[in-house]
Amino acid sequence: MFDATVVPTRTTDDEIPAGEPAAREPGLRSRTGAAVGAVAGLIGGLAFGLVMVSLGFLPTVAAIVRADSPILGFFVHMVIAAIIGAGFGILVLRQHIAPSELLFWGLIYGAVWWLAGPLTILPVLLGDPVRWTIADTQDLLPSLVGHLLYGAITAAAFAVLARRVDGVARRTVRARTVVSAVIAGMIVGALLAVAFPSMRDSGYSSVIVGSFAGAGYGLLFGARREGTGPALIHGVVYGFVWWMTAGLTLSSVEDGNGLDWSVTAARAAVPTLPGYLLLGAGTAIVLGVIEAIVRRTLSDDVRDGQADRLATGGVVPVLHGVVAGLAGGVVFTGVMVAVGLLPRVAALVSSGSVFVGVLVHLVISVFIGVTYAMFFRRRSFDAASGIGWGASYGFLWWVLGNLTLLPLLLGSAPDWSAAALAASFPSLVGHVAYGAVLGVVYQRLEQRVAPWYPTRSRAIEKHLLARYEQVLGTAPALWSLIAFIVALIPVLVG
Repeated sequence: MFDATVVPTRTTDDEIPAGEPAAREPGLRSRTGAAVGAVAGLIGGLAFGLVMVSLGFLPTVAAIVRADSPILGFFVHMVIAAIIGAGFGILVLRQHIAPSELLFWGLIYGAVWWLAGPLTILPVLLGDPVRWTIADTQDLLPSLVGHLLYGAITAAAFAVLARRVDGVARRTVRARTVVSAVIAGMIVGALLAVAFPSMRDSGYSSVIVGSFAGAGYGLLFGARREGTGPALIHGVVYGFVWWMTAGLTLSSVEDGNGLDWSVTAARAAVPTLPGYLLLGAGTAIVLGVIEAIVRRTLSDDVRDGQADRLATGGVVPVLHGVVAGLAGGVVFTGVMVAVGLLPRVAALVSSGSVFVGVLVHLVISVFIGVTYAMFFRRRSFDAASGIGWGASYGFLWWVLGNLTLLPLLLGSAPDWSAAALAASFPSLVGHVAYGAVLGVVYQRLEQRVAPWYPTRSRAIEKHLLARYEQVLGTAPALWSLIAFIVALIPVLVG
């Protein structure tokens, strides 16, 4: 799973049997991985500890050992950080992903420990009930941001330390790719600034933020090519990171409030959350378009393009997208009936009829299903991955469709306020359910007519195997983070 921890044992195409991923041997041993993880955890814990000092949370940690000294609390915190870091090292030891993509695993690891620690284990150790209510999670929102910071820094430190221990060279990113990513971020940022008042009024120039976000995206993820669908989901999660960085943290610091991660500050920053999610997804898709144009213009090696054309395209995937989109649309119809959304959808064609609303809704469902077939073809290897990609794509369409395009098409400005997001939460549940059904139905249809690892072309097989390993390495963290964002929205707007 993590590149620095694995070494290929086969080096030629002829040595890889058809249908079998290349066998690999671990580079770092479990003990070494735990030790490296512990050191990385100490680095992440130091950053988190400084935040805990400003939040005044260290006496609570010290209470674990029946004391209230901040110094003792810091010591206990660092011990816990090292132990949790060792667990992270063991967890990602054998993962076959790029070091930069450990960011996603670090974030979800930090989120899980926020749920397990301050909400569950800590109150039990202090003799109190678990803190699983909305009010408790809102009170502990600053701790959540701190845990996410800990996870991100621990992952970054592990990537650097593991590479030094294992002696594996890092992947290089072309300067051209970074420049393209900056341009992509600026383009998307400019569009957001023009179209959406909440982004213009957030205190930041979306063009400047977009340029920095684009540069970061290029540096982190520009060393490899990926499909459009996974890139979109990468971008959504990356946009959430930028919302926490620019929309929540930097805006609070600029206002003179320091590190204000309270639920009040988060609710005030919520109107920019959809914009940052779209900034990340838009940067990913525009970068892909720019890179495709540059490759086609500058490269005279057509082998990759030929392999892509052989492995993708055709009428059958589109038909699968139609069927899967209809299946998801039927499920979503129940939600729309329950919350009374069908007349609003019917208004897209100047009607107020529920029946017309159903027809328009199903047409939209088919359209989204076809785009899913285009973007995620041969990306789902089982039902779980189909649900993961599909639900994530459904979440993106809640932001892009329900919150953004629908009001624009009805002649009004999108409302991204906390109250609007709270009112739209039933639609969010419906979009995620729609996406899950879409993904799993499409995966089953694709699996029936196009089993994995075709033997007609060694080039196609090698290409698909590489994609298979990439999906297995990064995708679970992305799906988990999307699910976490969905669960977090009621906390932010409740």
